[in-house]
Amino acid sequence: MTSGSAAAQRHGSLTWLVLPALALFTAFGVIPLIGVLLLSFTSWNGIGEITPIGFDNWMSVLGDPGLVHSLGVTFLIMALSWLVQTPLSILVGVFISGQQRYRAVLAVLYFTPLLLSSAAIAITYKALLDPNFGLGASLGIPLLVQNWLGDPVLAVGTVVFVVSWQYIPFHSLIYQGAVRQIPASLYEAARIDGAGRVRQFFSITLPQLKYTMITSSTLMVAGSMTLFDLIFVLTLGGPSDATRVLALDMYLRGFRGNQMGPASVIALIIVVVAVLLAMGIQRLGGKDAGESQLEGA
Repeated sequence: MTSGSAAAQRHGSLTWLVLPALALFTAFGVIPLIGVLLLSFTSWNGIGEITPIGFDNWMSVLGDPGLVHSLGVTFLIMALSWLVQTPLSILVGVFISGQQRYRAVLAVLYFTPLLLSSAAIAITYKALLDPNFGLGASLGIPLLVQNWLGDPVLAVGTVVFVVSWQYIPFHSLIYQGAVRQIPASLYEAARIDGAGRVRQFFSITLPQLKYTMITSSTLMVAGSMTLFDLIFVLTLGGPSDATRVLALDMYLRGFRGNQMGPASVIALIIVVVAVLLAMGIQRLGGKDAGESQLEGA
């Protein structure tokens, strides 16, 4: 068998392996997205007759100042979450990638938030942060007795804190695996040259985690654009719409206001913005990022 025929046979085998995933993606991703696109050009309250109305929904949503506000809140929470989660996730991932036994126990404790649902986490923190009956009032700590969910600035900070608390373990797991893939010979050579742990971290570990940071950041962006359940339970977009992100705005318009057309427009905006941001982050890695991913595959 020639090398050309062997490559063709291997390519054919890979095609058959991709087909099931492609079929699922088409059935549960592409087709629903097309349905949402068609629905954005109609008037529908979720129960009655669907009436085509052209571009009225798009003109109404794009001209609504509330869309700009929700988009700004989404970007704000996204940026703050990235600034908090990325450095902490890297530090935790590097720490638990060691071989000491006690680090395995700590790793289990760190990953506990991943086992909890966002709704349960939101309910718990909402009770703990209650200024009258929460943790601060029970322990008599004035610093903790704040109107955490009633003040716009504190509410945004609280959402960022809770989101980071829940998802830092996930991103730490990604960084942990990446750190363990770094060749030990690099650290051995650095120790021979007299480099300490801090110098090794900034000269070896961080540069080697470049593409992992791109992957982690892409996941953070996608998660921030679709963040809904935690904010819905924790603040319901308040106070004064200070935490009304796009996904929550879509829900409130569609299922509270019975305006499925405008809600579909916002859903498409979420998809487009998320894709553009993800593509922008991927381009930061340059050509080497794609080559690195192909080599890893």
